[in-house]
Amino acid sequence: MVRVEMNGIPGRSIRDSDGWDRPVVTPRCMGWKPVLLFNFRFGLRFLSDHMDWHIIIAAVIKIVVFVFLVTLPMVAMSVWAERRVSAAIQDRVGPNRVGPFGLLQAVADGIKFLLKEDFTPAHVNKFYFWLAPALTMVPALLTCAVIPFGSRLFGEKMVIADLDVGPLFVFAIASLSVYGIVLAGWSSNSKYSFLGGVRSTSQMISYEISLGLSIVPLIMIYGELNLGRIVQEQALNGWTLLPLWGEGLSLQGWVLVIPMFISFVIFMTSMFAETNRLPFDLPECETELVAGYHTEYSSMKFALFFLGEYAAMIIGSGLAVTLFLGGWSLPFGWLAPESVDAVVPWWHGLIHIGVYFAKVIALIIFFIVIRWTLPRFRYDQLMRLGWVFFFEIALANVVITAILLAFFK
Repeated sequence: MVRVEMNGIPGRSIRDSDGWDRPVVTPRCMGWKPVLLFNFRFGLRFLSDHMDWHIIIAAVIKIVVFVFLVTLPMVAMSVWAERRVSAAIQDRVGPNRVGPFGLLQAVADGIKFLLKEDFTPAHVNKFYFWLAPALTMVPALLTCAVIPFGSRLFGEKMVIADLDVGPLFVFAIASLSVYGIVLAGWSSNSKYSFLGGVRSTSQMISYEISLGLSIVPLIMIYGELNLGRIVQEQALNGWTLLPLWGEGLSLQGWVLVIPMFISFVIFMTSMFAETNRLPFDLPECETELVAGYHTEYSSMKFALFFLGEYAAMIIGSGLAVTLFLGGWSLPFGWLAPESVDAVVPWWHGLIHIGVYFAKVIALIIFFIVIRWTLPRFRYDQLMRLGWVFFFEIALANVVITAILLAFFK
């Protein structure tokens, strides 16, 4: 296609089957608005003819239900659970005034954050100061897309995007959250915030390496990057950490539990560091940095950092459940479908969704108990654990798994 001019009117030419360039001219009398309207109508007709609206509607419903009606309320309830569990560990009462058992405390906290003054200090870089909280919260929610939270319900797969690169997508998107923390520390123009941002950069990058290497043995065993098919394999032949049925009862299944347990320990510890939870909350430790990277934040901007941490914890728990604890599947293959595409009764689908969220809640409680049990590491201990121990152990675990697979082949 080349540009031509016909009677002083610029236009384009299209080469036809005979090799001639035929000009395509837009008359001056038409103007750009009718042409734009025509192109818009043509685009709508093209979309209606070539797009499966059923898939789009189903995806929108799953996004609204899973992200906004389940995950975000779980974030609020995780805050309540943290306060109740910490109170029980420290022999206190905890929140019990707002609603039954204090369950509406999260609603009261949300209203409090909304009504507080949204103060922005004069010395900050305002654009990045406002951008940083969103960059912390959004990646945590985007990673929900590839995690299967059930088998099937009314014929629909219970996953928003059934990608064949599920773990890679999760790690790629989750790693973007470091930008939010770094920008928060840098844009605040405060030494405490800046030190928190620098600490977070080195900590999250260091433990992302161990986190990625920890799942390589699992991928080698399953030969699959689709999280739905990994869960289906566990449903039929035993969970990764509990191979007690199907092909998992073989000698190979029991021997491979050893490198899988090592991978699980590295994965969970690295997830603590990635979510900045105790004993790895060095970017925001109050004894040294006041509040770290979010020292200068208040109101809903602070709440976004706070909620982003819990959202990342929930997604990390969901990924750990999917990879190591069978995802939505019940033990011993109960109610397990024959394949990924098999027909699943609706009540089986509801049970699978309930099983998945029960496992996630159990891991969230584990995260909370660890936070209120172990003391904070020193920064040199944190980096030494990541680079001197976990990195080498994860690499050795990959080699051991490869040797075992070659032996049993």
